[in-house]
Amino acid sequence: MMECMGSDNPTGADNQQERPGLEQWIVGFVDGEGCFSISIVRNRTCQLGWQVQHEFAVVQAASSREALELIQRRLDCGRIIEQHRDDNHREPLCRFSVKRRSDLVRVVVPFFEQHPLITAKRADFERFRAVLQMMERGEHLTMSGLRRIASITEAMNRRGRSRFLESSEAIRQPSRPTTR
Repeated sequence: MMECMGSDNPTGADNQQERPGLEQWIVGFVDGEGCFSISIVRNRTCQLGWQVQHEFAVVQAASSREALELIQRRLDCGRIIEQHRDDNHREPLCRFSVKRRSDLVRVVVPFFEQHPLITAKRADFERFRAVLQMMERGEHLTMSGLRRIASITEAMNRRGRSRFLESSEAIRQPSRPTTR
C-alpha cells in the first residue's frame, strides 16, 4: 500500500500563487457590494434644466473601512465618506465613491475593462460605460441625448421608469431639432 505524502506545492492560505490578486479581489468585492449608477436630476442651472449624475460606489459598515481604503489606494481616486444611520444598526456606513467623470473615464472604466465583473453587475457596468462615452461626446447636452441616457438608466440596478422621461418638459420637447 502506498503512503500519502505531502505535495511540494502547498495549497490554502499559505500559497500566494493560488490566492487571487488584489485586482480580482476588488472585482469580487464590487460584484457583491458595488454599484454603478447614472441619474438624471432636475437642475435649473443647466441649459436643459436637467443634469446627468454618475457615480461608482462601494458601501460597507464602518468596521470594514479598511477594505474601502484598499480599493481607494489601488484606484488612486475617489473619497470615503462615513454616513451615520438612523435605523437600528449599531455602526455607521462608509461609502467609497468616485463621481468625477475624468476619474471614472480614465481609471474606473479601464480597470473593469481589464478585470471584468462576473455577476449580473457587469451589465450595469456596460451601461454605465456607454453613458459615460455618450457624455464624453456631449450627447447629454441635447434633449434627444438625455432621452437615450434615461432609457439606458431604466435598465440599470433594477430601476423603474425614469423621472426625466416622465417629466412634462421631456415629453413636450421634440426628439429632433426643428428647422426654421
